[in-house]
Amino acid sequence: MELLSSLRKEDILELFSHGFCSHCEDILHTRITNLRKRKLDETSSPDEEGFESSGDHVVDKPVNIGNVSNSESLTKNHEKQWDSPRNSSQRRDSTTPMKDDIKNIFYSSPKCLVGCKQSDFKLLLNDGICGDSSFENGGLSEEEKEQIRYSQVHCKKDFTFVERVNRRYVNVLRGLELHTGVFNAVEQRKIVEWIYRLQWRGQQGKLKDRTYSEPRKWMRGKGRVTIQFGCCYNYAVDKNGSPPGIMRDEEVDPLPPVFKQMIKRMVRWNIIPSTCIPDSCIVNIYEEGDCIPPHIDHHDFVRPFYTVSFLNECKILFGSNLQVVCPGEFAGPVSIPLPVGSVFVLNGNGADIAKHCIPSVSSKRISITFRKMDESKLPYKFSPDPDLVGIKPLIISPLNKGQDEVGNLDNKADSVESESDTG
Repeated sequence: MELLSSLRKEDILELFSHGFCSHCEDILHTRITNLRKRKLDETSSPDEEGFESSGDHVVDKPVNIGNVSNSESLTKNHEKQWDSPRNSSQRRDSTTPMKDDIKNIFYSSPKCLVGCKQSDFKLLLNDGICGDSSFENGGLSEEEKEQIRYSQVHCKKDFTFVERVNRRYVNVLRGLELHTGVFNAVEQRKIVEWIYRLQWRGQQGKLKDRTYSEPRKWMRGKGRVTIQFGCCYNYAVDKNGSPPGIMRDEEVDPLPPVFKQMIKRMVRWNIIPSTCIPDSCIVNIYEEGDCIPPHIDHHDFVRPFYTVSFLNECKILFGSNLQVVCPGEFAGPVSIPLPVGSVFVLNGNGADIAKHCIPSVSSKRISITFRKMDESKLPYKFSPDPDLVGIKPLIISPLNKGQDEVGNLDNKADSVESESDTG
């Protein structure tokens, strides 16, 4: 034990990442399960244990599945940093484990996840500072803490690349925005855990048929797992002859509570205009080698739309003409890195003139793309979610963002819309 206590966290994680024999796995599983039970007995009343339900989205009562349980980690609301965005873009060497590579321990399979309370996520995504001890006892209101947390977000929207399109020169990137630091490391981990739980539910047939999809046969450049909420989108002409687009007569599960909290934050923080609140999303779970080919998103979805990145940084390519070099590999004039915890906004020319693609990723990645459906394309049985009505943007304090920037942010929604109109 003295030797173990002398090691750094990343050293311990590296030791764990190499796996155990079945006997040791059983012992570790038992110890973690007992530790979780003891903590629950200390901190929770009987009626708080297990999963909660929210509307039509009911989550299972926790069960012990697989070799390792990470449920103890789900009860900690004040954990330290999980995966530094500065290190998230490092490529993995086959002989050197990635620093802080927790997914090798807990995320190797969705089956090793057990349950958590939805209240864990509600606390996590609404508390602003999210475990920053320097503000815990400062007597700050929730709005003041949120203002401080919001001040850590940075926005870049001066993307420029001029190409000749239809005999005229245009900035094909106009309308793109990249907001970094929107979801901090602790929040990223919690959201990823929830996504893996959803993946496990899909594998068990506990989601509606068209909600969860995984490839029948994996090939380089193809094969990513997708989970759709709010609507069923058909990527290509299917066996029934249905064209690409929203399938209005198909049903999928509604947006999970965690995703609705993410949307609320993005509206509050002036990333999503209150006039274009998403009502659907698609989760992409990439394994090494997976990609998204060059495309322009279908106009069954209105602009803008928003992609949130997790686990590892990757690059997205843009250009009016993108080339397929080989399966999963593409070439284009503009490459934009997408840091973990960031929100990438596609609008205007960047959404309608330039194509975009994700080349084969070098390591596991998850993204969530939030989109609003065109009213004329809504599924026949769709009904608006009352939780996403009447969300108010945060009133920006000059102390945090500066007086000049306040005016820009107050008019941000209008400027995004005008860019789309002129694109």
